[in-house]
Amino acid sequence: MEKGYPVKREMNNNEEKRTEKKQNRRKKDKGFPLLLSIILIFSIFGAVIFSVAHKISKEMSDSAIQNLSESLDLMKGTIEAILLKEAEFQKLIAQEIADLEDPERFVCNYDMNQTMVKMSLIFSGEEEGVSNTGGLFTEEELDFSSGGSVDGLPISQSYINYMGTWAYTIKCPVEKDGQEIASLYIEYVYDALDRSLPDGFYNGQAMLYIMDTQSERLVLKPKGMGERDAGHLNLEDFYRANNIQEESLRAEVSECVKNGDNILFYHNIQGKSALNYMWAVNEGTVYLIGYVPIGAIQQEGRTVNQNIFIVIIVMLVAFFLCCTLYYLNQRQQERLRREREAEREIHNQRLAEALQAAQIASNSKTTFLSNMSHDIRTPMNAVLGFTTLLAKDAEDPVKVREYTKKITASGQHLLSLINDVLDVSKIESGKVVLTVEEFTLNDLVSSVDAIIRPMAQARAQSFHLEVTGIKHEYLLGDETRINQILINLLSNSVKYTPEGGNIWFRIIGLKQRSSQYEHIRIEVEDDGYGMTPEYLETIFDAFTRAENSTTNKVQGTGLGMAITKNIVELMGGTIDVTSEVDHGTLFKVELEFRIPEGRADRQFWEKNGISSILLVDGDAESTENIQVLMKDTGIHVDTVSGEEEALRHIREYHGKDSSGEESQPQSPEGSSGNDSQPQSPEGYSGYDLILLDWNGSDPGSAHTAEKLREIILHTVPILFLASYDDTGIEEALRVENTEMLAKPFFVSAFKEKIMEMQSDRQEETAPGGAEDVTLEGLHFLAAEDNEINAEILQEILSIEGAGCEVVENGQMAIERFSNAAEGEFDAILMDVQMPVMNGYDATRAIRVLEREDARTIPIIAMTANAFAEDEKEALDAGMNVHLAKPIDIDLLKKVIKQCIKKTP
Repeated sequence: MEKGYPVKREMNNNEEKRTEKKQNRRKKDKGFPLLLSIILIFSIFGAVIFSVAHKISKEMSDSAIQNLSESLDLMKGTIEAILLKEAEFQKLIAQEIADLEDPERFVCNYDMNQTMVKMSLIFSGEEEGVSNTGGLFTEEELDFSSGGSVDGLPISQSYINYMGTWAYTIKCPVEKDGQEIASLYIEYVYDALDRSLPDGFYNGQAMLYIMDTQSERLVLKPKGMGERDAGHLNLEDFYRANNIQEESLRAEVSECVKNGDNILFYHNIQGKSALNYMWAVNEGTVYLIGYVPIGAIQQEGRTVNQNIFIVIIVMLVAFFLCCTLYYLNQRQQERLRREREAEREIHNQRLAEALQAAQIASNSKTTFLSNMSHDIRTPMNAVLGFTTLLAKDAEDPVKVREYTKKITASGQHLLSLINDVLDVSKIESGKVVLTVEEFTLNDLVSSVDAIIRPMAQARAQSFHLEVTGIKHEYLLGDETRINQILINLLSNSVKYTPEGGNIWFRIIGLKQRSSQYEHIRIEVEDDGYGMTPEYLETIFDAFTRAENSTTNKVQGTGLGMAITKNIVELMGGTIDVTSEVDHGTLFKVELEFRIPEGRADRQFWEKNGISSILLVDGDAESTENIQVLMKDTGIHVDTVSGEEEALRHIREYHGKDSSGEESQPQSPEGSSGNDSQPQSPEGYSGYDLILLDWNGSDPGSAHTAEKLREIILHTVPILFLASYDDTGIEEALRVENTEMLAKPFFVSAFKEKIMEMQSDRQEETAPGGAEDVTLEGLHFLAAEDNEINAEILQEILSIEGAGCEVVENGQMAIERFSNAAEGEFDAILMDVQMPVMNGYDATRAIRVLEREDARTIPIIAMTANAFAEDEKEALDAGMNVHLAKPIDIDLLKKVIKQCIKKTP
């Protein structure tokens, strides 16, 4: 029995081993499918990840290629922009050279810079020219046969210049008066383009050349090539250095270069796969060529793949990480897409706004040009109106003088108005400069009255002119601009007031803030249509007009009020407006003008024998204004209100009482004068002049004049203070030694009237006397291409007793003067803009003639070019004087006297 125990125990052990083996085998059998499942899952996962990784790598490669194309387009645009700017600048230089007297000197003295290293000029018809580097210059050393151009200008084949640098030349015609007179050549170096190209292209791994297409030479040191120099490489060398030997590929590249197309192709460079490019610039005249290693393009893709491999190692974490990265990348792309769309939307909006602004500007310009006749017709109406009156009253010398004076004033205003229309852009931009000169309120009021009163009379309107409280009538300011303010305001009042209405023009002297300045308020009031409160808010904006059925009938530019406000503010003044519909409008302008020093001229009154004046005027305010204005003249002014008082004063000053008996002289009771102390009666032998207010509705003024004339000497003038539209004044002027003085009273107008009366007396006592300045016996040569202007000039000179021979252009003027005997012509009257040869060139040609009088004969420019630069150009050309058209004959006579010093 004991022997059987070990056998049994051994059997149990074997069974346990077998059972364990079976269990282990079953475990192995279960683990293998799981392992296979895990391997399969990882394989599928790896395949998916690899597929995704490959897709991402491909997208990044495509994106990198796209970025390369965009970078090349950017460099292309940069180079083309530089070439375009060079061409535009060269055109400006050519235009400047065309206007120079000595273009060769300009070219020779032109300094080179980092871009332009050489400037040359060859005149048309010549083979050699000058250069700023010295020596002669010919076009033979340049090759323009490729047909390339920049902004229409031919560009040469690239070459190595005298400094050993690759360069190119752009040729530009120099045109003057529509004809090509020369060719301008400017040499540019490629180093200027080099500074505009990027450094470290693809982190220094890429290579970039610039190749001249015609010669296939590489003209710029390649970016990323180390120390290799430009000038030692060409396209063939590029092929050889990079082992590009396939004939089909080279033929394809040659065809693209021939057609000016871009090309990208893959090729191994030095054992590495690379993307090669040839990018056309300036329509294929030059090319950007080079290559980018694929490794540089796919660098980001490789980084992603490395991360993917790490993700594979860390299993599912890598998978989710890859998915997360892919998701983030897609979200980034979407964000970039939205940003690009937003930028595109903003760009489109800006384009729409720019288009709208351009349309508004175009419409404003059209409106301005179609309506500007309003302002021009205002003074023209006065010219035509007074011309009609001049023909009607041609036999009345007083009215003829007055009409011609007003026609001249209106014409001068028309010229200033045209200048203002041309200058409107300066007014709106605040670049207008005031011309401060001395002027008189009398001239200002007279010129405005001459324009506005006929307009008002044509519409049966009453024009009321009032001047009160003025202490100084001589002031410093820009008379033209003040005149423009008044014409704008008053012409608008006339236009927007119905027929039979009233216009009030007031100049009111206010309390002075400083003794050196006259403080004036100008009021323009009417009882016309008025304006709405809404329009009053925009009345001073440009191109705005009141819109209603009544005012729409009135044409206008809509610029008047805007210009007026700008001018007023430029003068340091203010302008306000109040208005009510159907009740009229009131404009108030307040300005301050400096008072010139030393205006008192007592010698004038002493010279003309005037020491005492009697003023007969029943208006206390008017008499006060006259006394204030006459305060500094040293003249004793007595004032009376009516005929009886005037007669009593006259008798007392003549030493007689009312009965005709002798009486002791005494100061007239109730009189008033300017002197602080009453003057001794012994100092008076009677009044030297009588001022008599004229009341058109009262015929008593003429009766008073007759009564006064009976008791005073016939040599004592009687001046009627009257308006031009007063009736019955013609009858009163038949009284001996009577004249009319226009209201309102101004000392300057008073002095002009006295000088006019003295001149008339001198002409009566010394008939046939000649003026100091005369054109009698002079003979002129005139260059004028306009037949009407020539006829007017000949007629004016013939009236003055001068002869004139007219030729049609500057060339004929040179020929006629060259063939004339010395001294045959006393002066040359030269127009500027003429066919064949202009006045400037003709003057220069005359000045260099081999004649003694060619350098001394006066040449006077008579042209419509009336700006300061035109006058400077005329003087620079050798002319003596510049006169702007229309020609003022008095000014012409004065100028001729100064030039030729010839008096009778």
